[in-house]
Amino acid sequence: MRALSPSETSKLRGLRRMKAVASAALALATVVYVVARWQSGHGAGWAGYVQAAAEAAMIGALADWFAVTALFRHPLGVPIPHTAIIPRRKEALGRSLSEFVGENFLSESVVRTRLRAVGLAGRLGAWLTDPEHATRLATEASGLVRGALSILDDVKVRQSLTDTLTRGLERMPAGPPAGRLLARLTESGAHRPIVDLLAERALEWLEAHPEAVEIAVESRAPGWTPRFIDERMARRLHRELLRATTAVRDDPNHVARRAIDSYLAKLAEDLRTDPATMDRADRLKQELLEHPATQRAATAAWAELRQIVQAGFTDEDGALRLRLRDAIVTLGTRLSEDGELRARAEGWVEDAAVHVVTSYRDEITALITETVNAWDAEETSRKIEIQVGRDLQFIRINGTVVGALAGLLIYTLSRLSGLGG
Repeated sequence: MRALSPSETSKLRGLRRMKAVASAALALATVVYVVARWQSGHGAGWAGYVQAAAEAAMIGALADWFAVTALFRHPLGVPIPHTAIIPRRKEALGRSLSEFVGENFLSESVVRTRLRAVGLAGRLGAWLTDPEHATRLATEASGLVRGALSILDDVKVRQSLTDTLTRGLERMPAGPPAGRLLARLTESGAHRPIVDLLAERALEWLEAHPEAVEIAVESRAPGWTPRFIDERMARRLHRELLRATTAVRDDPNHVARRAIDSYLAKLAEDLRTDPATMDRADRLKQELLEHPATQRAATAAWAELRQIVQAGFTDEDGALRLRLRDAIVTLGTRLSEDGELRARAEGWVEDAAVHVVTSYRDEITALITETVNAWDAEETSRKIEIQVGRDLQFIRINGTVVGALAGLLIYTLSRLSGLGG
C-alpha cells in the first residue's frame, strides 16, 4: 500500500475525527437508552419518551453506519450481498466516471459555453497591456529562444536550410517569376533610382580618373600617330563622356534611359514567354545554386542571423527584446480595445479547444478508465474514502439525530392517540 500524500494525510485525520464523533453519537444514544429503560422500569413517566428517542437514534445510527460502510467494505467483515460496492464495482465505476467526464466536461457545447463566459481574450489583453507583464513575458520568450538556439546543431541547421532552399528553388522555374517581378519594377519606375545611382557613380568615376581614358586611347591608337594627337583625342573623348553621362544623369527622358526602359521591358516579356530566355534563366539559377559561394553565403547568413538573435535577446535593453515587449503591449491593447479582433481571437481559442476535446476525448476518458482499472480494489476504496469519507460521516450523525426525533415523534403521537397502551 502506497504512502499517503500530505493532502491525503490531512484528510485522513479529518475522516477519523468525524468517525469518532459519529460513533460517539451512537454510544451516547445507547447510554441514554439504557438509562431511560432503567428509569422507565421504576415508573418515571418521562423515561418512555427518552427511551423511544434513544432507541430510534440507535437504529438510525446503525442503519446509516451500515450504508456508509457498505460502500467501501463488508460491514464487520461479513460478505453480505451488495456490500463493498466500490471494490467490487471498481471497473464499472471507472467506466461511469469516464463517461460522466466525457459527457459533462468534454463536450463541445460545454467547452464553448465555458470559454465564452470566461472571456479569455479580453482578460489576456488586459494582462498583456501591463508593461510589467509584457516585460516578464518577453524575458521568458527570450530565454526560450536562446535555449532553442543553444541546443541546435549548427551544421545540421545550415544543411537543412540550404537543402530546403535549394530544393524549393530547383522546382521553381526562374524565368516567369523573375519576368513578373521585373515587369512590375519597370512599370512602377522602381528601377529608375538605380539608373540614377549608376549615372552618378559613373560621372564621379570619370571626373576622378581622366587618365583612364587617356590610357585606353593610347593603348588602342596606331603606333605611328604622334603622342600629342593621342592626348588631344583622349581629352576630347573624356569631355564627351562627361557630357553624355551628365545628360543621362540630369535628363529623365534621355534616350539612353528610354533604351534601358525598353530593354528591361523586353527582357521581362522574354523571361515570361520566350523559351530560350527562360531556359537561360534556369541554367543561370542552377549555376548560382551549385556555386560554392552560394553555400558559403548561406552558412554565413545563418551564423550572422544566429549571432544577431542571441545578442538581441540576451541584452535586456536590446532592440529585439524591446520590440518584442512593445509588440506584446500592442497586442494586449488591441485585444482590449478592438472588439472585432477580440471576438476573432476568442473564436480561434474556442475552435482550438473544441478540436482538442473532440479529437482526444476518447483518449482522455480512456485514460480515466485505465487508471481506475489499474488501481488495486482496496486501494481504490481507500482513496475514495479518504476523499469523501469525512462528509459521509455526517450521514451517520444526521441518521442518529433524525432517528431520535422520528422515534420521539412516533412515540408521542402513539401516546396521544392511545395506541401506546
